[in-house]
Amino acid sequence: MKITVQSIHFSADKNLLAFIQKKADKLDTFFDNIINGEVYLKLENVEDEANKIAEIKLHLPGNTMFAKEQCKTFEEATDLAIESLRKQIAKHKTKKEIAAQEVRKAVLTSTDEEDDF
Repeated sequence: MKITVQSIHFSADKNLLAFIQKKADKLDTFFDNIINGEVYLKLENVEDEANKIAEIKLHLPGNTMFAKEQCKTFEEATDLAIESLRKQIAKHKTKKEIAAQEVRKAVLTSTDEEDDF
């Protein structure tokens, strides 16, 4: 999967970019139809230590998923956002499977009704 990383108001080092790519690639094991992803890394100007924000947007066929996390490190924020997206993907797959089963039932029912005539 192709991931675009944009770091806003700072430049991310290679290790952070590699970490993000590695974590995002794991999402392919849950759903292999991910078109691409966008990651936005932001530093918020606050007194709190948890001032690092990771926003991840995934583009799927017919759907877009989004997760935003704020933590002390970009790695931690990325981990939490990826976990949130993993849950969203699982829910999306479940909904698609249920819809496919309902279509199959409708087709079988209409075929059975035609056979009765």
